[in-house]
Amino acid sequence: MARTFDPITLEILWRRLISIVDEADSSVARTAFSSLLRDAHDYTCMFTDRFGRELAQGTFATPGQSGAMALGIKNLVNKYPLELYRPGDIFITNDPWALAGHLNDVCVMSPIFYRDQLVAFTACVFHHSDIGGRVASDNHDVFEEGLFIPLVKLYDGGVLNEAVLDMIRWNVRTSDEVIGDIRSQIAANHVCAEKIRQMLKESGLDNLDDLADQIIGLTEKSIREEIEKIPDGVYRARGVIEQTKGKDDILIEATVTVKGSDIVVDLAGSSPQVDWGGNVVLNFTYAYVFMAIKSMFAPDVPNNDGCARPIKLSAPEGTVVNCKFPAAVAARMQIGHFMTEVIYRAISGVLPGSVIAGSGGTPAAMNVFYGKRGNGRRFHSVIIRGGGMGAGAGNDGNYVYIFPANGANTPVEIFESDTPLIVEKRELITDSGGPGKMKGGLGKREVFRIPDDEYAPIPPVNLGIQAGRYVYPAEGLFDGKTGAKGQFLVSGAPGNPYGLTQLKPGDVVTIDAPGGGGYGNPFERDPELVAGDAAEGYISIESARNDYGVAIDPATLRIDIEGTKKLRGR
Repeated sequence: MARTFDPITLEILWRRLISIVDEADSSVARTAFSSLLRDAHDYTCMFTDRFGRELAQGTFATPGQSGAMALGIKNLVNKYPLELYRPGDIFITNDPWALAGHLNDVCVMSPIFYRDQLVAFTACVFHHSDIGGRVASDNHDVFEEGLFIPLVKLYDGGVLNEAVLDMIRWNVRTSDEVIGDIRSQIAANHVCAEKIRQMLKESGLDNLDDLADQIIGLTEKSIREEIEKIPDGVYRARGVIEQTKGKDDILIEATVTVKGSDIVVDLAGSSPQVDWGGNVVLNFTYAYVFMAIKSMFAPDVPNNDGCARPIKLSAPEGTVVNCKFPAAVAARMQIGHFMTEVIYRAISGVLPGSVIAGSGGTPAAMNVFYGKRGNGRRFHSVIIRGGGMGAGAGNDGNYVYIFPANGANTPVEIFESDTPLIVEKRELITDSGGPGKMKGGLGKREVFRIPDDEYAPIPPVNLGIQAGRYVYPAEGLFDGKTGAKGQFLVSGAPGNPYGLTQLKPGDVVTIDAPGGGGYGNPFERDPELVAGDAAEGYISIESARNDYGVAIDPATLRIDIEGTKKLRGR
């Protein structure tokens, strides 16, 4: 007979499950080799019940990985009969179509046994800074993008398969870092497994089955109750995403059907898959559709399999949002990150207080710098950069945020220790946030210099960029205005942000992150807030006048009340 947990016991056990994953998560920060993981936190830890149903994920999980894992781990777990798993087994794969959408996201998965019985699975996906291949978004197929690892056993019953590690080691540029990060993944899974066994012992449980049923069921009930509060109907939105010069724009067509507590998202009509790395696998598309719906209806409920049950996704195979092998996928976030924004726009009419305008951190920008130091030693560093976040109904957009993904900016000191490059400037860009009753977040300017002195690297220094918003800025909502566009300059001249740029000593690279869109009519913004923004340098006095209808004395930075009345009256 199934065991039912009283509300207090259930909450204690549920929170303990999350704390267990968070402890595994924190072990990564202590053991990972790459700054992309250690400092930027581009990884996700989670575990499932023995059937592959997600039970908990790390509090700071990355949505694109965690949402894709929720689907993908279940499929991987059930790829083999459960009786074939043994204690000490550890699996590894980076199959983009099985999990998180590109080769750099490597998954390590382990079964968890308690009293000789399979009770759960634990898995973590790390965005490895290097997986070999040609580091650029303009590759034509996945074969150019690096090493493809199908689902294989890294450990078989506790015995390491050295051949798998050797295969990886000889196909990447910085093997010590990559192998070290894989060992960090193994350690994270070990922490998770040990803590699960400890919890089962202390709680007097033989397995997680009944606890999982109750947690997942209550979560599903909770999110369905919120979905039922909006009117049934069909809601539509379109996203337009730039490609390189000379190529047609990419269209994302979204039809969101709400019926009772069910939501069906249909992406029919979206553009066909493309001949560069922006293609998105279905798991990754689902992840950011899920991100939008979860954040609108149940932002405070911890993620598990129950959250996903009311949401169905349909996307024609062969489109840019459900690409077919062997499409290039390395830059899948350049398109996939827009899914959240498109779903927000579709639902904004019935949930205006639960959405935000377009964000300059959509898509997140990834810069890959690699080459050789002057002494011949290889370096390879990845930094992820955000832009201004879109404004909401009651808040200005945050500055320099990665959204709808998450992560952190790599500190200058870490980047300069990992590479021979110099960061000359990091600053907010005045007037880059879209005007609105609530102002869009500001973007950021970063300036990198390739030294040409005794510390100069051996040329070329390679720079691969994955980003966007160079043509189309982040859109505002409800009369809010657009944010500023992105910019990429090499020694003052426009560069090509869509391919691989080769730099030489003395070059200076300037990268401007886009600003977020505004929310609401700018002329409805409190003049005192406008004056405060001008005093801080977030907006110019000219923007205060032209965009917000607020006259400010340039000498005192105080509001000219009569001048403001005339401007706003006009």
